[in-house]
Amino acid sequence: MLSPSLAQEIAGDTSAVIGFNVLITDAEGMVIGSGDSSRVGTFHEASIEVLRTQEATTHSASQAHRLRGVRPGVTLPLVSDGQAVGTVGITGTPAQVRRFGLLVKRQTEILLRESVMLRSRLLAERAAEKLLADIASYDPHVVEGDFLVFRASELGFDLGLQRVAVVFQVTAPGASARRQDAPARNISLVRSELLRTVREVFAGPQDIVAGTAPGWIGVLHRLSARRPMASLIGDCRRITDVIAAQDGLSARAGIGEPVASVGGLHDSYQDACDALRLGARVAGDSPVHLITDLRVHQVLAAVGQPARNRLLALTAADLRAQPDWPVLRDTITAWCENGFNLVRASTALHIHRNTVVYRMNKIEQITGRPLREHRTTMALYLACLADQLGGGVAPAEG
Repeated sequence: MLSPSLAQEIAGDTSAVIGFNVLITDAEGMVIGSGDSSRVGTFHEASIEVLRTQEATTHSASQAHRLRGVRPGVTLPLVSDGQAVGTVGITGTPAQVRRFGLLVKRQTEILLRESVMLRSRLLAERAAEKLLADIASYDPHVVEGDFLVFRASELGFDLGLQRVAVVFQVTAPGASARRQDAPARNISLVRSELLRTVREVFAGPQDIVAGTAPGWIGVLHRLSARRPMASLIGDCRRITDVIAAQDGLSARAGIGEPVASVGGLHDSYQDACDALRLGARVAGDSPVHLITDLRVHQVLAAVGQPARNRLLALTAADLRAQPDWPVLRDTITAWCENGFNLVRASTALHIHRNTVVYRMNKIEQITGRPLREHRTTMALYLACLADQLGGGVAPAEG
């Protein structure tokens, strides 16, 4: 429980402060830290009785002479959870050093508790990272879902509860081309701060939060009946805003579908990754993307770039040749996504409906197809989405 590196740091710093040599032993009486480095690795016989009784003892010069590796002074037990895990000794005449004994003991035990808590927290974080990584790469033909359910339960998580996957990507867009590795280094330096920012929002006992890769943070958020999806979106926006307020960083989030099984969590996590990447291509400056808004894009991305290029060439080649193609594309998209309703489409585009009518007439003249024929329009709509996607979608992080 008491590492030699921590013991040496405590002993060295304390010795310098009080002006007397401080040594620390392990539970076997071996010196693992001392202001006098020559004593490290030696046996301190007086510690054995102190460890057994958990009582402090002093040693005069004559008493110390009869004990192996002991000098005049005081030896006190270091106790953690009722168990003696080592001792701390202060060298000097008992009358001189006794007054420092309790202070040094308490300070050392405080540092020991903090070290144990930090180690416990780090172990829990690594276990959560491994659990989330295994869910992200879950294959029922390789690993049984019940095994992951059991592992999660050991960590206090019930994978049978309804959850939704959220993925955050943090980047440093201001890095120069000459230092392409700078973003990863910057993000690594603030990784703990980023995790803390996300955990402050997703703080439920059943929320699983872990870093999945440099610049990536995954969340398996426990959904309650009282928590609407709009609230989750608002929390994600709050996190991206906080991260964006830090110098040189930006953040986006992808949100999957609510599920309540290991296989469903895998799909929700992959959906969240797809939503994040697809949303960056088609949703403009919005930092939060839902897979429910991008299902058609996801299907188009899955068919591959050659198939999308063929769809564009056969369906919208003449339109793409127009100088105002982006405007025409947005008009077709708004027309379809707003139920082929003129008023709603003009509202979505923030233009007068007569302008929408003008654009639609132009599209019909160029294509020779009526936009009120929904089957024809849907083909154009898919071609527009394919044009938005461009070069396809990379595999999901895992």
